[in-house]
Amino acid sequence: MYIRLNQRRIAVDRDGYLKNLDDWDRDVAAGLAQRENLSLSAEHWEIIELLRDFYRQFEISPAMRVLVKQVGIKLGAEKGRSIYLMKLFPPSPARIASKIAGLPRPANCL
Repeated sequence: MYIRLNQRRIAVDRDGYLKNLDDWDRDVAAGLAQRENLSLSAEHWEIIELLRDFYRQFEISPAMRVLVKQVGIKLGAEKGRSIYLMKLFPPSPARIASKIAGLPRPANCL
């Protein structure tokens, strides 16, 4: 499967996750977010960058519990809450944010 973003043809799996992580850039992220009916703010980008850093370090996309913990550690307790992430990336923050960040689907997300 392919999607068209900014005149580019990008391979995705049946759920819309990038097949080639090297296809990701900020424009692709914005296009993927638009497909999820999201407009990316500075708060979204903080989480996206955190996810990409986490993936570079551990080579896995974090499930929700780990994501909440990492956000709390890196960005502070007020952002390290499920409700905060739900407002940014509904209905499943770990799944939606990972998709927009160009990462694989978290293993524990349905």
